[in-house]
Amino acid sequence: MGSLKTAFGRSRRAVGEKLSDVSVLDLRHRVNRLEQEVQECRALNLRLAELTDLVTELLLPVAQRDEAKVNELVERYQRSL
Repeated sequence: MGSLKTAFGRSRRAVGEKLSDVSVLDLRHRVNRLEQEVQECRALNLRLAELTDLVTELLLPVAQRDEAKVNELVERYQRSL
């Protein structure tokens, strides 16, 4: 039983030392970086949604062979870039 308490005590000290190495400032930097990455992902998801809308809009005119509508949609997309 004594060796179990000793092992547990060593583990607690090791964990405590690891936690003390991580400063609040480091955590704030990590959170800030993660928030930036989330914003980047949101922007990419928005762009993907826009492309999906474009492809959806293009499918019907292409199937109907409406070249004027296809050209208009492609030009509108290129202006949005």
